[in-house]
Amino acid sequence: MPSALLNNALPPPPTISTDKPRAMDEVQRRGVAINAASTDNGDAIVSNKGKAHKQSFDYIWRTGVAGGLAGCAAKTLVAPLDRVKILFQARNPLFAKYAGSWFGVITAMSDIYKEDGTRGLFRGHSATLLRIFPYAAIKFLAYEQIRAVIIHSPQHETPFRRLISGSLAGVTSVFFTYPLEVMRVRLAFETKRDSRSSLSSICKRIYNESRPPPAGASSTISKVTPRSGLSNFYRGFSATMMGMLPYAGMSFLTHDTVGDLLRHPLVSKHTMLPKPPQSPKNKPPPLRSWAELLAGGIAGLVSQTSAYPFEVIRRRMQVGGAVGDGHRLRISETAKMILKERGVPGFFIGLTIGYVKVVPMVAVSFYVYERGKLWLGI
Repeated sequence: MPSALLNNALPPPPTISTDKPRAMDEVQRRGVAINAASTDNGDAIVSNKGKAHKQSFDYIWRTGVAGGLAGCAAKTLVAPLDRVKILFQARNPLFAKYAGSWFGVITAMSDIYKEDGTRGLFRGHSATLLRIFPYAAIKFLAYEQIRAVIIHSPQHETPFRRLISGSLAGVTSVFFTYPLEVMRVRLAFETKRDSRSSLSSICKRIYNESRPPPAGASSTISKVTPRSGLSNFYRGFSATMMGMLPYAGMSFLTHDTVGDLLRHPLVSKHTMLPKPPQSPKNKPPPLRSWAELLAGGIAGLVSQTSAYPFEVIRRRMQVGGAVGDGHRLRISETAKMILKERGVPGFFIGLTIGYVKVVPMVAVSFYVYERGKLWLGI
């Protein structure tokens, strides 16, 4: 057979590519890039270790549980002081004489204990826990989600963005849980032994509280003006929103800033724990217990000072249906009333109790939250 025909009949010999090492290098480079993206950008996609990103349901429910437990632990720690502070702020007639001194705080707690026992010091705490779990869960969850959007890279990590993230998180949580806060305050405000109100009775009482029509209103306006209803559960809501902006914002800003300072290389060996192996690459190592409590305590001190006048106004507005003629005061009217009664110091009445209450409360809250995230693997 001629050689030309033989060559056409046989299949061509396989060719050996001289570009194989180059192709393999390209595949490896792509693999390294994918792995780097999955670990370095742990907030955006799932890492190769199975870490859930912040928008996943798994991350959201774990964050909510950690935040809710943190809030319950913190509030339980300071429940007796919280009761006394509410009585002072709302000018309860039986306890107004004790306001303004540490001796008065001790005396007030002693009187409550003699009258109602330990249960008296924790009066309204059941409503507190019902409110604080969803409140803290939503607050921490919202902060993580809002922070991931506003601060999506280390280059965007600024104090202003931290402040805005915390403020929006606080406002979001208050919006959904404020009616429970009003019920808690009303339960804590009661002092008579025969006024053992249940949550259901408090709800009915607040809902049915009538209010006089606005001053100078015509008869037609008076007829259509609501005298009761769901709006009663939002007494003082506007003051709460105004106070929450600086409170939550300064709380998260201060905690994160102090945390950064405590992680400075000069002190990091004394303040930081080893980074857990399952932790995302861009997440800083956890602080030691005392350092985490210190960061949270300073955050509580700063946030409480910045927002306390709004808190006093809010308390007075919340108990408006329990004292006086039930007239629903606006923020300006409430502020003028406080200024007339006590002057400028009236806006800071109970602040010393607030420090003793808020500093350990915020410290424990951030501590339990950060440890809770480690326990839950996020």
